[in-house]
Amino acid sequence: MVATSGVADGPSQALSRFLVGRGAGEVWVVTHPLVAEGPAEHRVKELVTGLCRVYQRPNRPPLTYIFDPLTPARLPVADVWVGFNCLVTAQGLLRRRVGRARRVIHWSVDYVPQRFGRTPLTTVYERLDRWCITSSDARVELSDAAMRGRLSAYGLMPDEAPAEIVPMGAWIHEAPTTSPAALEAPRLVFLGHLVERMGVPLVVDTIAELRRRGMIVHADVVGGGPLLETLRTRAADRGVDDAITFHGFVTDFHDVERVLAAATIALAPYETSPTSFSRFADPGKLKAYLAAGLPILLTPVPPNADELVTDGGAWIVQPNAERFADAIADLLVNHAEWNRRHEAACLYAKRFDWDVMLSTALPRLGIELNAGGQDPTVSPRPASAVQTRPRED
Repeated sequence: MVATSGVADGPSQALSRFLVGRGAGEVWVVTHPLVAEGPAEHRVKELVTGLCRVYQRPNRPPLTYIFDPLTPARLPVADVWVGFNCLVTAQGLLRRRVGRARRVIHWSVDYVPQRFGRTPLTTVYERLDRWCITSSDARVELSDAAMRGRLSAYGLMPDEAPAEIVPMGAWIHEAPTTSPAALEAPRLVFLGHLVERMGVPLVVDTIAELRRRGMIVHADVVGGGPLLETLRTRAADRGVDDAITFHGFVTDFHDVERVLAAATIALAPYETSPTSFSRFADPGKLKAYLAAGLPILLTPVPPNADELVTDGGAWIVQPNAERFADAIADLLVNHAEWNRRHEAACLYAKRFDWDVMLSTALPRLGIELNAGGQDPTVSPRPASAVQTRPRED
């Protein structure tokens, strides 16, 4: 049983697909709404047979998150329950208590200090998350920074709550990639949720700066969010609305991959606020950029930014339109440098293939998939047997 929130491509979708591909007899996925502007229904789907049920509930996050562990009321008994946030992991723990789940894994996909501000809601959320950490049979973090930030906030030591580090990945073997031909009609691309911390207004300002310099460059902005209409207005005010395509939220990730593969340079202009939770994240869009072979221009915010520069052909740029425009212009003129960064991105991306990472991680989490299309075997070993370690790549 995989229980998650949101439909953007990420670890829960990768795990579900991996289990089906490795012959698990049944893979149930429960998906809840995440954001107000996204899909609002709760879905329960059995991936092997295609059976799907849809439940309509009010969707006003975060207040309506209370519906998540209550929807649906009846589910099959689970050999393994994997919860991708504390609300649904708590549901799995309660089901384990009454014999409806044998093993519960708490798979954290982010760490947000003061998630709902300094409010009682944050206190309740953090206490629930702490209980899931200490009560689950095994757990996963996306990054060492997130693991350490969470344990520090909850007053836990690493040996009290060990975790397997499984970063964001991509299906490298099937992702289409860009090529030097993209330099002939250059396109920038931004992928992500359109909120302030993503720094998306800088994309509009950079296109405007490039136009001021006489450079014709188009940008694709892929993603929905509360800033979408504000960004469209900003582009019109700056006179570059003809140079930016706002795709909105794209449901099929294959369509997202095609946009990425048609691009020349990828942008990740995170706001540099010290309170941004992107400092603890392993952003999925960066792995999608790498899988497409795109040179990445980013601000020095994600914890893996330096490694992306050293190994993945990325370029750290200070968060202003002039500096981003300088870097873009340099890459578009210097084709040899663009090629070097493109090749580095392709090579580095291979470290994050979902098949490889999940094949390694699941046995450490106590799940062994049998050969011949049989259901998974659940290891009885306790969570303390799962070691805290970075990936050995």
